Amino acid sequence: MKVLKWILMVVLAMIAVLVLGGYLLSPKFTVSRSITINAPADKVYALVADPRGWKQWSVWNRRDPNMHIEYSGPESGTGAKWSWRSKSEGDGQMTFTATDPARRVAFDLYFPDFGTTSSGALDFVPDGNATRVTWTMNGDMGSNPLFRWMALGADGMVGKDFEAGLANLKAVAEKP
Repeated sequence: MKVLKWILMVVLAMIAVLVLGGYLLSPKFTVSRSITINAPADKVYALVADPRGWKQWSVWNRRDPNMHIEYSGPESGTGAKWSWRSKSEGDGQMTFTATDPARRVAFDLYFPDFGTTSSGALDFVPDGNATRVTWTMNGDMGSNPLFRWMALGADGMVGKDFEAGLANLKAVAEKP
């Protein structure tokens, strides 16, 4: 009985540390990755500013080719919107909130599974005949202490997807 009581106390202490520690963590996170693409900024912009273009290079679309996608709003640019449902990648919605041709596509993301929103952008900076693309996402995991632990690891989780997505974007944009 003493062993069982001791085990219960250890488990309760661990849960308390997770919950209380979560409240001490910042709910905010930022993930950012960059790549140089040997293509003009307007060509790269065209692949990003149209939500349908993401199917060609997005790592999430490639991981689930059966992802159900719906588009609304304008075909590209500010106000363009797409939503998806996926068993493996989860559900979400992206809305382009501001676009500056050949310079920037800013967006808001909503993930209903977590009830969280994030904002981000892909920025395009001409570099000779190439374009430096930086993909950034800023998020807030809210007040849930367990989600705050996820914010702590967001860079490691999402950063790899950004790197793969940018590599795919590079491959598509550099095709003649």
